[in-house]
Parts: sequence; C-alpha cells; structure tokens
Amino acid sequence: MGTVIQDIRQGLRRIRKNPGFAAVTIGVLALGIGANTAIFSVVNAVLVKPLPFPDSQRIVSVPHVPPPEIFPGHKTFSVSPANYFDWKAENDVFESMSILAPGSVTLTGFGPPEPISAAFVSADFFSVLGVRPLAGRLFVPGDDEPGRYVAVLSEELWKRRFGGDPAAVGRTFVADAHAYTIVGVLPARLGYYAGTRLWLPLAFSPSEKAIRGIHDFDVLARLKRGVGVEAARAQMNAISARLAARYPADNKGWGAAVIPLHEELVGDVRPALLVLLGAVSFVLLIACANVANLVLAKTLGRRKEIAVRTALGASRGRIVQKLFAETGLLALGGGAVGLAIARMGTNLITSFLGSRLPRVTEIRVDGPVLLFTLGMSLLTGALAGAIPAWRLTRANPNDALKQGGRAESDAGSPVLRSALVAVEVALALMLMFGAGLLVRSLGRLRGVDPGFDPTNVLRAQLSIPERKYPEAESQRRFYEQVLARVRALPGVESAGAINTLPLTDGGSTQPIAIEGRPAASLSEQPEVAVRVLTPGTLAALRIPLRRGRDFTEADTDRAPAVLLVTESMAKKFWPGEDAVGKRLTLTFYPGVVREVVGVVGDVKLRGLARVDPIAAVFVPHGQIPLFSMSLVARTAQDPRLLGPSVDTAIHAIDPDLAVTDLGTMEEYLGTSLSEARFNMRMLAVFALLALLLSAVGIYSVLAYSVRSRTREIGIRMALGAQGGRLVRMVVLQGMRPALIGLAIGIAGSLALGRLLGTLLFGVGSTDLVTFASVSALLASVALAACAVPAWRATRVAPTTALQEG
Repeated sequence: MGTVIQDIRQGLRRIRKNPGFAAVTIGVLALGIGANTAIFSVVNAVLVKPLPFPDSQRIVSVPHVPPPEIFPGHKTFSVSPANYFDWKAENDVFESMSILAPGSVTLTGFGPPEPISAAFVSADFFSVLGVRPLAGRLFVPGDDEPGRYVAVLSEELWKRRFGGDPAAVGRTFVADAHAYTIVGVLPARLGYYAGTRLWLPLAFSPSEKAIRGIHDFDVLARLKRGVGVEAARAQMNAISARLAARYPADNKGWGAAVIPLHEELVGDVRPALLVLLGAVSFVLLIACANVANLVLAKTLGRRKEIAVRTALGASRGRIVQKLFAETGLLALGGGAVGLAIARMGTNLITSFLGSRLPRVTEIRVDGPVLLFTLGMSLLTGALAGAIPAWRLTRANPNDALKQGGRAESDAGSPVLRSALVAVEVALALMLMFGAGLLVRSLGRLRGVDPGFDPTNVLRAQLSIPERKYPEAESQRRFYEQVLARVRALPGVESAGAINTLPLTDGGSTQPIAIEGRPAASLSEQPEVAVRVLTPGTLAALRIPLRRGRDFTEADTDRAPAVLLVTESMAKKFWPGEDAVGKRLTLTFYPGVVREVVGVVGDVKLRGLARVDPIAAVFVPHGQIPLFSMSLVARTAQDPRLLGPSVDTAIHAIDPDLAVTDLGTMEEYLGTSLSEARFNMRMLAVFALLALLLSAVGIYSVLAYSVRSRTREIGIRMALGAQGGRLVRMVVLQGMRPALIGLAIGIAGSLALGRLLGTLLFGVGSTDLVTFASVSALLASVALAACAVPAWRATRVAPTTALQEG
C-alpha cells in the first residue's frame, strides 16, 4: 500500500511538471468520459432502472392484437370496454386489472383557467401499480361508478395549487364544470402517462360497458405471484378465441397481447438509445487510443530513467504500477471534468426531447451514474496505460542504457502508434458514416410533402366541457362563434378546426360499409382514418381539393350527411371511377348514409415516415360535433403575432376555457421531426469528436516521429534531399495507417448501417454517396493533420540536427 501512495505522489509531481501534456490528456479523456456518462444517465433511467412500482416486473400492458388484414402494420391496438370487462371476469392469471385513458381537463376557480393533463382510470388502477398515497387515500371500489366525482392529485399539483397542505384532502375544485372532491395525493413519478397531474374516475354507464366495437382504451394488469408472462398470454389468447366465437361480428380475428410494462414504455426508444450508447463507446475508445499514443510517446522518452530503475532492482511489476498510477490520475482528472460535461449534456438531452422520451423525469446524474463515471475513469486509465506498460515490459533495459542520449528511439513503437491511429480512423469513419446516414435520412424526411402547407399557420387546442355544452347544437355553435371571431381578426386569411392535427398517431379509425357492396361483419369491414373538421380547414392548411366541393356552413345535422375522401381512399375503393357521389356508412354511426361530395389530396396523418398513404375520410363538424378541436388560422404575417388576439377572441366567448398548445404549424412540423433530429445531432456530435480526436492522433504520431527522426532528416538534407521529397515521405508515413483505418472502417460501416436500418428513412444502409462523402472528408482531415509535421520536417536545419547526435 505504501508503494501505491508513493507512486501516486510521484505521479502528481510529474503531472505538475508537465501541465501541457496533462491538460491535453485530461481534455481528451473528459470528452470521451463525459459523452459516455451523459448517454449512460439516459440509458440507466430509461432502460436499466426498474419502474418505480413495487414488484414492477409483474405489471403488464394488455392491448388487443388486431386482424392484420384490417390493420396492416399494427401489432397492437387499444381495447373496447366490453372486451375489457369480459377479460377481467374470465381470467385467473391477474391479481388486478384496470382500464384507463389519457385526457385533459380545464381547472377553474384558481385564477386564469389552467389546462391539466389528466388520466381517467378505473378504481383498480392504483392497486395494479401497487402505489401508496402521500396523503389521503387512492381510489377504492365504487369510485368509478357514474355520478362519483373524486380526484387524486399529483404531488406537484398539490404543492403548487394547495401549498402541500394536508388539509387539501377533502376540499373541492372545479374541472370542466364538474366539482371534484380531493381524496388523495400521489407521490412524484408514480404515474403512468407522462406528465399526468390529475387522476379522475373512468365511469361507464351500463350501455357503455356493452360497447365492443370501439377501441379507445388502455389496459394494465398485475400478474398473480408465480404466473409468468407466457402463461398469461396463453390464457388471454384462449379468452379472445372464446369472445370471437361468442361475438363474431365484433371480435372475429381480434386477439390479445401481454407485454411487460417496462418493455411497453421503452420499446420504441430502445434501438436509438443503444445505438447512441455504442457510438459514445467508440468515442471513448478513440480517446483511449489517443491517450495511449500520448503516454507511449512520453514513456519512451523515459526509457533510460526506467532502465536505470530496473538496473537498481525495480521489478517490472513495480514499473508498471508506477505507470498505471500516473495514467489513473490523469483518467480520474478526465472523469471529474467529464462529469461536468455529462451534467450539461444530460440537461440538453432532457430539454430537447421532453415528453418524447419515456421516464424523462427520472434522468439525472445520481449514485449509479457517479459509480459508472468512476469505473469508466479507472477502466480508461487502465486501457490507456496498458499498451505503454506492455511495451515497457518487452523492452531490454540494456539497450536503453547503451543508447546514451538517444533514449527516444524505439524500433517497435512506430508500429504500435500507427496501429492505434488505424483503429481511431476506423472507428471515426464508422461514426461519421452513421451520422451521414441519419443526416441524409432527416433530409429525406424534410423533403416529404405532408399534404398541407404549414407556412404562416397558427394552431391552438380547445376543449369544451361536456357539462357546460351538453347538446350537439351548443358544441357546433361554440366553434362557429370562435371561428367567426378569429376570421374577423386583422391579417387572418382563413381559419378552421380539425379534431386531430396531421402527423400524429392519434385520431379515430372506423370500419365502413360501402353502399352497393355485399354486407360484411364488423370484424371484416375495411377500416379508414376518420377526421372531423369545419369549413375553412382545407383553405387554412391548403389541403388541395381535387374534385367536388368543400364543406360549407350549411353542412349541419339538418342537411344531407356528407364527407370528403382522400385520393388514396378513392383509388382503393373506387379504382377507375369518380368517387364523388358514392355513398358509404361509418359503422359507428349506423343508419346514416353519407355521400362523398369531394376528393382531397393525401395528407400525412400519422407521421412523415409513413410511406404508404392512409385511406381517410373527413366529416363536417356540423354533423358530428366534438368537444375537443384544434384551431388552425392562416395569416398574412408572422402567426405568432396573432396568438394573443386569438386567445382574447376565444375568452370573449367563454372566459373559463384554457387555450393550449398555442403555436405555429411550422413549429409543430419541426416537433414531429424532433426524435429523428435528436438522433442525427447526437451521432453527428460524436462523429465530430471522433474526427477531431483522430486528427489529433495522426498529428501527434507524426509530430513525435519527425521529432525522433531529426538527426536522420538532417542527414538527408545535408546529402541534398529536397523539401518536396521530405514532405512526401512524411505525408506517406502518416497516411498509411489512416488509409488502413479507412479500409477497416468501411467494413465496420456496413455492419453499422444494418443496425441503423430502423432509424433510417429513404436511405439505404449501404448508401454509396454517404460512403464516398465521409471517406473523402476523413481522408482530407488526415491529410491536413499530416501537413504540419511534414512542413516542420522541411524546416530542420542540417547543422542543428547533426549536432544532436
């Protein structure tokens, strides 16, 4: 132990004597360790940590598995109330089971109306999660019966609205014109839907419990002890088969899945996070190779000192221990600086991704992350010192003592340093290729026509309470009044409203029955996307009308039922015919035959990356009024300037309404690309770090080589060697390992491209343009890194070089 402390002290003294070397080494390691720690903090919170519920491995999601011929591409689907109640009654594998749905309410009576993210849940929800209240109680059987208005607050809402007062339990508040009684408070981070601040009962009437064909809900369950996921899945499939036989019109072809909740929450982001974790590991390996090169060069300069120590009785193990103590100190310094970089990186990641990343509130630099940083620092120090230590243990101390002042020469070290450079270049090329693929993929996504024009369009979300607007006529009239006021504002060219904005994965999907075709059971009827919109929406979004007419204010429930269809739907169901004049029925609105009055251009309803167009129908809001709509207004100016005026116009009609999601459609379009942009930017940052570190590695190896060959270069110049020839010699020496690294990196990039396949759009995993571009860029940087040492070689004065002998 005493020798270790002595080596640490000597290492600290050596670091103080070489501040430039120490600063460069610590800086290089800090970049690698910091990037790894930042990504690990995200991976740890999202993928590694168990969910914050007791026995969380027993909590599962139970969605439907839809018929593939009706819902191609959908592995799972939401659940209908009737099927949920049958599942709950007939299973014996679940300890408890709950049905739920996300939503929002407007809180009033506490100053300006405030929109609150809410979850509507059945009484068993909290027992499924196994959570306990921070104050009061949670829901109990009977709380989800019609007419019961109780609520559980989040800890954040409780503290913000009620100052954390325990006496708040039992008080009432008004949300969507209903008076709710607070029964309990849920601790922070113990919800299910991200951002939920309020839990309200999901109450079904007897008629609603019998609905089997409308799928709008999620189901969570807690497995009984000793019951595995596969056993539960087998039983749910058996129950689904019985329901399909019992209710073939609604349930034919519908199955059920049992998915561990952790997998359900993180499944979509797992591939991207693992790719990023692999990418930062490459950066760290490049940093280690760089530091190993620096330490190797520094150590070889001390060969005579080490040879003397060996001659005086120091063992090779003692020498290696001393070297590892020095590299370990440098690595710990890099870890300390890297931790500060990681904190900034983690904050940037969470602020950039926001709600798109599951469990985002749990991402922090905590104990496990600190241990990871410490372990990473020690491992990095060991890796960086391993090659120099191995080289020293193979060296003959007698050779070093015989060399006099030329202790720096070492015949084998150039091969090692060149091999390290080749590894750096190979890893850098792989990262740059991956980043290049994502850049081109994002460019292709940006070039996709969304089917509407987002320029100069303001958007705002409105939701009116059912209790205040119970009748369809009052709902229709409210939105008519709002749109009339908005259209009268200065600068507004057109305005409308749609129930679900394009590019989201939400919205309704319904079966249809086409007039004049054989009747089919509900489970066999084709499904189409259904959107409800007001007159003026097509003009506001500039969705092209191909044939027929747009909706008008006359399209109310007192007029003939009409709808618009997309071009894809027209081609799918009426190929070679004019869809205008065709008639169909939306199955969830039986008895109402609707006539197609117009055909509109295809719109990307479920995201830009969705290649195949979606068959969709648009129904006038005057015939199917809805409570929640998204307002869209096209302006002749910056739409953000219109925001306050729109807010004022809406509150002039109903001061208790909360206007949410107020922004521009261009921002909305950008948000839909945020995940792809994040992946691209992160990988591009890592690729840039790799490129810079590789350039530093090539430069340092060549600079050391030129310095160690000063005498040889001087002799060459004294014998008449020209500067151009010396430059070529040095450049070729530096480019040789770089070109070897490029060859290795190309092979590795092929494998990386396949791993990135799920993250790409419109770009092949072996894209030749990307290959050529990044290879040329890396080769150019390597050539530039060779240029300075080559130029220095020509500046060597022969007389000075010969005197160094």
